[in-house]
Amino acid sequence: MAGHSKWSQIKRKKGANDKKRSATISKHIRAITNAVRSGGSGDPAGNLALKNAIAAAKTDTVPVDNIDNAIKRAVGNSEGATEYKEIVYEGYGQGGTAILIETLTDNVNRTVGEVRSVFNKKGGNMGNSGSVAWQFDKKGIIQVGQNSPEAQETAIELGAEDLEENEDGTLTIYTSRADLFTVSEGLSNAGFEVTEASLQNIPQNTVALSADDANKLMVLIEALEDLDDVQTVTSNADFSSLEE
Repeated sequence: MAGHSKWSQIKRKKGANDKKRSATISKHIRAITNAVRSGGSGDPAGNLALKNAIAAAKTDTVPVDNIDNAIKRAVGNSEGATEYKEIVYEGYGQGGTAILIETLTDNVNRTVGEVRSVFNKKGGNMGNSGSVAWQFDKKGIIQVGQNSPEAQETAIELGAEDLEENEDGTLTIYTSRADLFTVSEGLSNAGFEVTEASLQNIPQNTVALSADDANKLMVLIEALEDLDDVQTVTSNADFSSLEE
C-alpha cells in the first residue's frame, strides 16, 4: 500500500471536467485521433497510446460511437486533416508548486501564448523545458468505486504496481504506462466499477499550501484546463488545507 495519498493531489480535476461535458469529450476525441496517427494504427491491440486513450475516454463515459468515429476518421487521415503536436509546458504556481501542462495543438504559437497569459494573470510563472518535469513520474491511475479484498487481489494479479485505500471507501490503483489498459479492462470485465483510468503525472513529493494559496492555485489550474489545447494539468500541491 502507498504510504501517502497521491490520488488526493490529482482527483480535484475530475469535478472540474464533469461540469464541462462537451469540452471533456472533445479533449478525449483529440487524444484518440492523435494516438491513431502517432501510433500508425487504429487497432488498439497494436497501439498502446490508443489503448490508453480509449480507456480514459470510457471512464469519462464518452459514447462508444464517438470513439469509433474518431478512430475511423483518423485512420482515413484525409488530405488536409488537422495534425496535432504533443507539447508539455512547465511552470510554477502559488507556494513554489510545480505545474505540468500537457497539450495537443495544431498551432504552437497560439498555445504557448495562451498558457503564458494564464500564468501571468493568475499569479504563476512559466518555466523552461525541464524545470519541473523531473519531479513527476508518469503512471497509470485507476479508480475503483468500492474497495474490497477481491478488487485488490484482482488488480495485483493483473499487474498493478501499487494500491491505495481511500477514506471514502474507494480504491486507487497505480500501474505502469504499458499496463493501464490491461488492468482497467480486466477489472471492468471482472465486474468492478472503474470510475477513472488515465495516465497521470504523479508528483514524487508534495508541497503543503495554506488555504489561501491552495484556492488561488486551483483557480490557476482550472484556467489552464479550460484552454482548448490543454489535455491535462498536474501539480505537486497538497490541497488538504482546503479540507480542514
